[in-house]
Amino acid sequence: MKEAAIPGALGDESFEQEAREGWLSWVASVDHKQLGIMYLLGAFIFFLVAGMLALLMRVQLAVPNNHFLSPQMYNQFFTMHGTTMIFLVVVPLLVGFATYMVPLMIGARDMAFPRLNALSFWVQIFGGVMLYFSFATSGVNGGAPAVGWFSYAPLSETAYSYGPGVNYWILGLLGIGVGTLTAGIIAMRAPGMSIRRLPLFVWMTLITGFLIVVVMPILNAGLVMLLADRLLNAHFFRAETGGSAVLWQHVFWAFGHPEVYIMVLPAFGIISEVIPVFSGKPIYGYEFVAASTLAIAFLSLTVWAHHMFAVGLGHAFDMFFAICSMAISVPTGIKIFNWTATMYQGRVRFTTAMLFAVSFLLMFTIGGLSGIAFAVVPIDWQLTDSYFVVAHFHYVLFGGTAFALFAGVYYWFPKITGRMLDERWGKVHFWLTFIGFNLTFMIQHVLGMLGMPRRVFTYPPLPGWEAMNLLSTVGAFVLAFAVLILMINVAISLRSGKIAGDNPWDAWTLEWATTSPPPVENFTHGVPPINGRRPLWDLAHPDRTDAMMMKLAG
Repeated sequence: MKEAAIPGALGDESFEQEAREGWLSWVASVDHKQLGIMYLLGAFIFFLVAGMLALLMRVQLAVPNNHFLSPQMYNQFFTMHGTTMIFLVVVPLLVGFATYMVPLMIGARDMAFPRLNALSFWVQIFGGVMLYFSFATSGVNGGAPAVGWFSYAPLSETAYSYGPGVNYWILGLLGIGVGTLTAGIIAMRAPGMSIRRLPLFVWMTLITGFLIVVVMPILNAGLVMLLADRLLNAHFFRAETGGSAVLWQHVFWAFGHPEVYIMVLPAFGIISEVIPVFSGKPIYGYEFVAASTLAIAFLSLTVWAHHMFAVGLGHAFDMFFAICSMAISVPTGIKIFNWTATMYQGRVRFTTAMLFAVSFLLMFTIGGLSGIAFAVVPIDWQLTDSYFVVAHFHYVLFGGTAFALFAGVYYWFPKITGRMLDERWGKVHFWLTFIGFNLTFMIQHVLGMLGMPRRVFTYPPLPGWEAMNLLSTVGAFVLAFAVLILMINVAISLRSGKIAGDNPWDAWTLEWATTSPPPVENFTHGVPPINGRRPLWDLAHPDRTDAMMMKLAG
């Protein structure tokens, strides 16, 4: 009598085929492309959650003396919104693009350590789930943490916050931090892909990886100290027992300011890929863009205390950090100049990706200029902890990073899925995002200069405050509608979008040399010869490539 086949036994081809093609193939995957997609999807889900929290907060602030949310609930939403956007949305989205694209862009089959790459994703997801589990806690001061995404001591150690929510915040961030730390982007370059021929997105990702390795342990160490204070009666940050609450600010911002560049440098890389392709020109000043990135990474480690000018560190410290804060604007300005010069006299195609890239230049410049203002100590003393800070922060991270991410979505969606996003819907998404973002945050500069403090759950009906807050709330809902348009566009395009082909943009880097989407081994017919920074352009124009190389050699 023939024995029944045991599922999963050797030779059970149907089970193995299901495992390779079904949901199990994603859960157990170490393929950088599947992991990159999971990073993007996971981050987008958290983005929707954080967006809902932001909308609820804007409803609370739409009119003065509102009681839509209680003070405790507002502070919980404020904490979870900021923490989610920083740690579970922006960084994972950028890591997702890097995980998917970097091996393709350098002609590799996969990451150097694929299992470590998979571990980083699942540990990060575990940290996010643990963070949101805090909502289920009960008792005195139960629920999610209500201490801000920066969790300043002694607020994070007082009776007000001594519920378990802050413990979950600490443990969740430790998980997310370990996951991010193990996501260092390491891959294997194809022959001919020298360091001076790397695509700029790879350059930015490489430098971001070094920043992650340097600064994430600082945050993790601070979290361990904070947890020890809360649970083991340690004395790191408790002033009444010899600790220092200012020490927490030093630890947190020593991580927090480089973290801004961890979130921004890969966005710079996306812009450095999109603008040249849709301008029909190579990037202007490749070496300067790469070198300025190294300068930004170094200087980002020296400016943390410009978040602390109001603490009272003394004039010598204030002067040092003010000079460093102004200095970091120089390499950033070089990049803006390079991107603008690339577009000058180019054959610019205003696709949706290019519209987001150009808007990135405008929005990030506005955020950068307000950041330079904060480097001037007297201005910082006047505007610190006001809504001017909220506006500056969002112009850098949403107007900067999010606009670049949207440009990357429209640019690389054809490669990832094999289908094109609809350009008409894309431009509707762009204009709604552009209008909604500026409507929400531009006016907050004025609110800050009029004295409205941030982190308040309501406000009195002072002149101008009510109208400007209502306008800001309307802008937030316009932004939400823009995200809905993007979701509809993605859903329709996945089902019936135009077939993309291998290289719909006539781009130049190696990811466009393989099929859309790429096969498991990335390049079925081998990697094209790499003789320059634009291998696909060189392949299409061998006569012009030879002439250029002879000219350089002569």
